[in-house]
Amino acid sequence: MDDLAPSGYRCASCGARHDELPLSFQVPAPLAWTPEHANAAGSIMDDELCVILGEYFFVRGIIRIPILGHDEHFEWAVWTSLSRENFDRTFDYWETYGREELSPMFGWLAVSLPGYAESTLDLKTMVHTRPVGERHLVELEPTAHPLAVEQRRGITWDDVERRVAALLRG
Repeated sequence: MDDLAPSGYRCASCGARHDELPLSFQVPAPLAWTPEHANAAGSIMDDELCVILGEYFFVRGIIRIPILGHDEHFEWAVWTSLSRENFDRTFDYWETYGREELSPMFGWLAVSLPGYAESTLDLKTMVHTRPVGERHLVELEPTAHPLAVEQRRGITWDDVERRVAALLRG
């Protein structure tokens, strides 16, 4: 794979050369999801919602990290747990216009993001519903965890370049 350069990068997924630095990365499933769950009763997984064994409920959302001096954000598409009640409410309003007026919901970050010395699993979150067709926003509890600090304070463009280079290298 080519190293990152101002002129772009070679994508490990598609093999094509891209001019823009990718600013969004996703985690494919909650950490608790296993391949065995795919055929288990009471378990479903799609691009936005996940239920494990009818007991554990998750929604995908976006953690936005401001890039200092830029209009863009670095984004993580992550999974957050929800209570059954909040998951049911999310599901009931999934295609309802005006759903963004719903109050935020408590959850636990259900993924371990690469590049952080401290685990990101089980950080406290508030999930903010957005308009139909948009992923929910995930707000981290304002702690001293580096991810929470980044979300509040932002990161530099140099930080973004280093992070993206490490993520593309795997």
